[in-house]
Amino acid sequence: MGRMADGAGAWMQAIWGKMNASLTAIPPARATSAQPRAPGVLAGIAERLAQALPEGARVQVAWRQPALGEGSDTTPAGAPQAPALLRQAWHGPHESQLEVLAERPADWPETAVQGWLAAARQQVEQALQLELAADTIASLQRSELLRQALYEIADLAGSNLALPVMLRRVHAIVGELMYAENFYIVLYDACRQTMRFPYFVDQLDPWVNDPDAEIAVADGDDSLTIRLLRTGETMRGPSRELRERHGIPFNENSGPDSADWLGVAMRRDERVAGALVVQSYRQAEVYSEDDRVLLAYVAQHVLTALERREARNRLEARVAERTAELQRANEELQVEVYERQRVQEIQRALFRIAELSMTSDTLAHFFAEVHDTVSELVYAHNFYIATLSDDGSMLEFPYSVDERDPERRPRQLGEGLTEYVIRTGKPLLADREKVMALKAEGKVRIHGTMAHCWLGVPLMRDDKVVGVIAVQSYSSDIMFSLRDQDLLTFVSFHIGSSLARKQAQDRLVQAHASLEQRVSERTRELAEANAELVEQIGERMRVERKLIHQTMHDALTGLPNRLQLLERLARAIADARDRPEACFAVLFMDLDRFKLVNDSVGHAVGDELLVEAGRRIVASVRSQDVVARLGGDEFAILAEGLDGPGMAEELGVRVLAALNAPVWVAGRELFPSASIGIAMWHPRYRSGEEMLRDADAAMYRAKGDGRDRCVLFDEQMHREAMRSLDMEMDLRRAIQAERFVPYYQPIVDMATGVPVGYEALLRWRHEHHGLMVPGEFLDVGEDSGLIEQIDWLMYEKVINDVARDVLPGYVAINVSPRHFRAPDFADRLLALLDQAGVAPARIRVEITEVALLDDAPRTLECLALLKRHGVLAQLDDFGTGFSALSYLHRFPIASLKIDRSFVAGLEGASSTESVAVIRAIVALAGSLGIELIAEGVETRHQRERLQALGCGCGLGFLFSPPVPLPAG
Repeated sequence: MGRMADGAGAWMQAIWGKMNASLTAIPPARATSAQPRAPGVLAGIAERLAQALPEGARVQVAWRQPALGEGSDTTPAGAPQAPALLRQAWHGPHESQLEVLAERPADWPETAVQGWLAAARQQVEQALQLELAADTIASLQRSELLRQALYEIADLAGSNLALPVMLRRVHAIVGELMYAENFYIVLYDACRQTMRFPYFVDQLDPWVNDPDAEIAVADGDDSLTIRLLRTGETMRGPSRELRERHGIPFNENSGPDSADWLGVAMRRDERVAGALVVQSYRQAEVYSEDDRVLLAYVAQHVLTALERREARNRLEARVAERTAELQRANEELQVEVYERQRVQEIQRALFRIAELSMTSDTLAHFFAEVHDTVSELVYAHNFYIATLSDDGSMLEFPYSVDERDPERRPRQLGEGLTEYVIRTGKPLLADREKVMALKAEGKVRIHGTMAHCWLGVPLMRDDKVVGVIAVQSYSSDIMFSLRDQDLLTFVSFHIGSSLARKQAQDRLVQAHASLEQRVSERTRELAEANAELVEQIGERMRVERKLIHQTMHDALTGLPNRLQLLERLARAIADARDRPEACFAVLFMDLDRFKLVNDSVGHAVGDELLVEAGRRIVASVRSQDVVARLGGDEFAILAEGLDGPGMAEELGVRVLAALNAPVWVAGRELFPSASIGIAMWHPRYRSGEEMLRDADAAMYRAKGDGRDRCVLFDEQMHREAMRSLDMEMDLRRAIQAERFVPYYQPIVDMATGVPVGYEALLRWRHEHHGLMVPGEFLDVGEDSGLIEQIDWLMYEKVINDVARDVLPGYVAINVSPRHFRAPDFADRLLALLDQAGVAPARIRVEITEVALLDDAPRTLECLALLKRHGVLAQLDDFGTGFSALSYLHRFPIASLKIDRSFVAGLEGASSTESVAVIRAIVALAGSLGIELIAEGVETRHQRERLQALGCGCGLGFLFSPPVPLPAG
């Protein structure tokens, strides 16, 4: 705005005072709320308007707008002079006030004057619109820069970079957002009154910083940094002025004065935990209010990154300390120490693999890091991962490192050792003699250089073989063992699940990148839009219509979405309340086995199937019916103007018939079907959500009845919902009457058959329904929050039974995760034991893996307190996931219960996998000194297999069902 008048503010006040009475003045607070911006398009607007007047004519344009502030533009000849003035003032778009002043040509008729004023008004509003668009784009670019900076800081927190390198990267990121050549981070411990500078860079301050040195705040001279840490108040301005304002004397130890100083506090739970400080020694580089806000926002993310890194360092320090203790152990315990170290290596490897699935940029990097991790456990100089192609016809090698065969190309499935493992679904450990025997039998062919020893294990995902992990040795001095096979098998389970998570994450990243590209393209299109006001208005209207359409429609199928359906349902319900004869229905449908389509042939094919299903549903209904996609594979139909339930059921049958026709998608013939639930209008419904809820319940009834059918929500289903409510009332009465009793199932020494303890199981003596097991009422108890009261009734009765001294050994009570959220759980349980006079060692708490992960710090604290008093813990359903394994060495676990699925697997065709898992669990428990209990022992064969594998204790119907204690 090169010719903008210097006194624009004062001139504007005079102009607004002269505006006609029809214009409403801008309140002063509103007029000064936005900082003035130097417009680009508005600059020169006066000269452009003057081109339509006689040569030498003077024009002045003035504006006021919340985002742009106030300003003016004048022709080079100066402002128009009275008395021959043309003047037009008006309220423009976007809360703007505009005015044009010009010298009136002496020979112009009134029609020409009015035409010029109309054109001037149009051009000024057009320039204002373009200026606001440019301002919006600049704001979006600043927001994107900040978002990218915060993303990079969060990414650095999870990286493996050394802390100094990470902090230098953080410094560089802050430097991209503002002037930050002089930058430091200080951490503050308010309890200990110490501070530490993990990072300090200053061009003029010669102080040499020790990042690990803690400085007592009381010992340090008063400075801006110490004042900031004590008060938590942001400071901005020249350091000399800040010191004088806060009464801080100059001290050379605090560094030289700066031209501008900006410091913001980092807070944790409303307490100051440190600060970020930037300063400038240049008068040209000073900090604005925007810089203060930005630095305060970045500070919290930097604190989070530092805390994550320090937590990780503390964890590594604790692991190192534990390792040092083991190394100092007696020589007689060296074998046990070695086993413990081996277990810890496995735990770290599994944790590392899980971490890599979330942090690796590419699959190639993920596989390379997995190779490094496996190399820490077994000899893996020659290592490769083979995977089946999507159609299962090709064998691909996404990762391979080999001394003799550096490159493995994809090949058709054949008779190689890798294919042999895929066909059998079992691990293969083979030396040259065994390989030659398999070759002689025609079962395998040799690809590449023949190894002295070859070990391959199947890579599983969703209980299906999807590939192979293999290691091999070309030296007769290096041979693999069954222990290596068990170890690699155990690791492969977690690699498979981590690979699935990694692939899902990569798909999410690709979708995010695609979205960002679309946003960038859209921004560029807006920047290049036609300057004509009429076209801009038309484009804006088209965009608004598109956004409204997207808000109310599903992006994939183009059908109305849940929001639009609920809006239509609300109108239908309101109409039905005014017209008692109105009859309408909601049909809720779900495509049967749609997840199988997604998992087997891919999400792209699944999307095509959803589009085709939507098209068929629309073709099957009446023109006035509303077909909506609710999400996933769920659709709904609002059918109004019905004559009864029969008409709704006919509509449902018609839709099922249309969906049942085969469909060709991506070269495959699919046979879709659906389950439909129907809810008819009833005055008891208060909202569309309630109708959808009942239609959904009817749909699940249709699935339970065999799929591919319609079910009408009727009074019976309504009664079932009411029965759940009645069940809750019965539970409340049963708690008052103490109708819950413990049944006991013995835990026996499988070698002698003698009980070593018991598990207490919950039973409910219902006054009408007799004895009920937890599966019949536990869901209602959980949903209503009554389960905790029931548990405490059980705990009290079990402890009283133990006090009777009729149960030899210990008794295990089940403790759900929600108990560990209560801060007084351990104290309350110990108080019950003390009150009954029961030794704490007679009671064990049985927890699940979910409890370990729900709130690990609080659970660890609770279990440690119980152990100190003699109450031990045992882990239920062990082996179903790796999460508990990664925490096992941290928690005071006395015994593990092998999940009944592995015990049952000893009877089936897949017993090899169950044996491998149980053997690994036995080895792990033995190295940690933890006892084992097998759940669900039903047959003598299972008992014998478990004893042979090294498992000593078990419980199940082979020994005894759960029974109550006799009264006494």
